[in-house]
Amino acid sequence: MAHSYLLEIGLEEIPAHVVTPSIDQLKKRVNDFLTENRVSFETITTFSTPRRLTVLVEGLADRQEDIEKEVKGPAKKIALDENGNWSKAAIGFTRGQGATTDDITFKELKGTEYVYVTKKTTGQAIADVLPNLKAVIEKMNFPTMMKWANFSFKYIRPIRWIVSLLDDQVIPINILDVQAGNVSQGHRFLGKPVTIANATDYETQLNAAFVIVDAQKRKQLITEQIQKIAMDKNWDIQLDKDLLEEVNNLVEWPTAFAGHFDEKYLEIPEEVLITSMRDHQRFFYVRDQAGKLLPNFISVRNGNREHLDNVVKGNEKVLTARLEDAAFFYHEDQKHDIDYYVEKLKNVSFHDKIGSMYEKMERVQVIAQELGKFVGLDSQALIDLKRASQIYKFDLVTGMVGEFPELQGVMGEKYALLAKESPAVATAIREHYMPISADGALPKTKVGAVLALADKFDDIGSFFAVDLIPTGSNDPYALRRQALGIVRITRDQNWHFPIQELQTKFLKDLHDHEATFNLDFKQHENAVRDFIKDRVRQWFSQKNARYDIVEAVTKGTDSDILDMLDAAKVLEEHKNDDNFKENIEALTRVLRISEKADLKAGESNVDPKLFDNESEQKLYDAVEDVRKAAADHTINENFQALQALRPLIDNYFDQTMIMVDDQNVRNNRLTQLSVLAKMIFSIGNLKELIVK
Repeated sequence: MAHSYLLEIGLEEIPAHVVTPSIDQLKKRVNDFLTENRVSFETITTFSTPRRLTVLVEGLADRQEDIEKEVKGPAKKIALDENGNWSKAAIGFTRGQGATTDDITFKELKGTEYVYVTKKTTGQAIADVLPNLKAVIEKMNFPTMMKWANFSFKYIRPIRWIVSLLDDQVIPINILDVQAGNVSQGHRFLGKPVTIANATDYETQLNAAFVIVDAQKRKQLITEQIQKIAMDKNWDIQLDKDLLEEVNNLVEWPTAFAGHFDEKYLEIPEEVLITSMRDHQRFFYVRDQAGKLLPNFISVRNGNREHLDNVVKGNEKVLTARLEDAAFFYHEDQKHDIDYYVEKLKNVSFHDKIGSMYEKMERVQVIAQELGKFVGLDSQALIDLKRASQIYKFDLVTGMVGEFPELQGVMGEKYALLAKESPAVATAIREHYMPISADGALPKTKVGAVLALADKFDDIGSFFAVDLIPTGSNDPYALRRQALGIVRITRDQNWHFPIQELQTKFLKDLHDHEATFNLDFKQHENAVRDFIKDRVRQWFSQKNARYDIVEAVTKGTDSDILDMLDAAKVLEEHKNDDNFKENIEALTRVLRISEKADLKAGESNVDPKLFDNESEQKLYDAVEDVRKAAADHTINENFQALQALRPLIDNYFDQTMIMVDDQNVRNNRLTQLSVLAKMIFSIGNLKELIVK
């Protein structure tokens, strides 16, 4: 007979962002519990609200599956005495397995016979297994935990009730002072306690108590209500998925309604209005059909339509108070010029071990100019970049950003335009924060992209300089995200970013401009380079790139981010070529043998006069042709050219002994291979490739 089992954990209101991952976690843990305990089932359905996490398991078996396991005991010579009788060892072994000596069989293992018995375990009834779900509930993980009353136990919020129901039978589970039963709770204000008659009645009975427990049905209802209001009023509303998810996890019985605010607040930048409505009040903002922001909003109440007018007025009042603050700061901030705010940054700490925000901007000015020239910005763009880097953090000390920190950069752009700064400068101020997440939007302008790169590179270098280096999962200053941002921006702009070369340029310029502020950027120079390379690996992992290819390109001599990305693409494209294996084997042979040479030796040290066979000269001439053309060729073209050397390389090794007694000849040949090896390493350390 198939059963249904209901487990509901009733809690104080859970933070909205925790509800969905928590119910997903509970489902997985229950699924794993049943699987590990050999209990078959058909489906697990989840239900969730701010006050409950619930799973309904259907098609549940009567009992655990029986299992038989063959267990090895002592060797036969130990199990039997000289008279052929069972020894104490054999008798003790069988007794320990719940068997007798009559159950013994012998099997040979590696030339020796051993005692075996088949151990049978009879499955428990499902009603005896389910109480162990207590451990599943107690072991759940949450981003924040709390204690309550006098208990030391921690959970996301205090547990107030538990429903544990196998069909219509209560399965006992006891956590702290809460004993599981069959009584759930309806809506906090509209409903009453609900006695669940049967596990499968749960959704229907809670619905009658003003609780829609199915999160997807609740979300669909909210969507339909909002769309109806928008249609009735001829509004255009683009539902923000994240906001809809959050609102859905704040209510149990949703009722959408429309509100209004004074049109005078529309003079405030719409980003401020949207932030006030969406981020602070969880309101949906609306536009007219032409796309203009309207002085209206849509919100969702956790309740029915009774006294809805009072709810609307209350929400309007709260929003108006926040908009009044925003209007005040907006006008007050404009009473001072940008230089006033830049000066204030001298007293704002970037980090107590690193220095002020003003000092950071001075470093970024130097780095940005060097980087702007390197990527080929024109003269006007360099002028815009210089101005942007001189002021780009000024909005941090404005009243508006103090009240709305999430608008940093956005308000910088708005205030810069009001102060008659060029659009390029204003846009760069906003874009320098990008990307703000691992997959966030990237800067669209070249000035903004360079400023973003300079700011992120300074962040990483500065924190490394004072030994604040991320370890393990600990990264309080989000340096990994900053480094991944560098990778993504350079890829998006198709800019070369040779880390080591740029580090040298930046450090020289910082010293020349006396802008190091006693920070030792040199001490962790290699660590910074490796750190950024690790983010290149992360970028590849997001693209499901082949591990050996990633290792090859990131372990080459070239630390240019774009070259690493392009080299991986090239290797990926050619990995299935008919001659790929043979070509890579030839090139890696060069790499292995060249390790015996001094790799610092330059190509000018190769002396053709010391060649004593034709293969040396042919390889030398071909390598010189490839080397001279390399700067003007793409990674793909260079790789193709290197692959084309395989016949010459094979012929070279067939005719040439490298480690000859004559030291001059030996060194000349090793140097010749080193020159070729350096070119190969510009693609990557091909020894890391797995070729079959």
